[in-house]
Amino acid sequence: MSKPKGATYVVHFDAKVEKAYDQLKKGRSEERQLLKYLERAVDDLKLDPYSGTQIPQNLFPNYYMKRFSGPENLWKYDLPNGWRLIYMIAADEVRILAVLLEWMDHKNYEKRFGYKVR
Repeated sequence: MSKPKGATYVVHFDAKVEKAYDQLKKGRSEERQLLKYLERAVDDLKLDPYSGTQIPQNLFPNYYMKRFSGPENLWKYDLPNGWRLIYMIAADEVRILAVLLEWMDHKNYEKRFGYKVR
């Protein structure tokens, strides 16, 4: 994927993802800490949406193909304490969108992507 130039915006994929994000504000201290990690990731993605690691298409889980209508790209942003943020990038001549899809702990990340969990 070539890197287009333009303003970068970070958005939630849908209302479900946005609600989960907002619920972190009301959660326990661990959830509020995760929110801080996500807020820092959002700031980083606004500066450089390509700062995560691109996931090869042959590793896209079927879940993403169905839930997100076969995304053209997937990216992983490593958060502290083994958490992962999964997002995709959409762009045109004027703007770049980093679309937040979900976040999960390392164990659930390995499960979602079909890695062998020890």
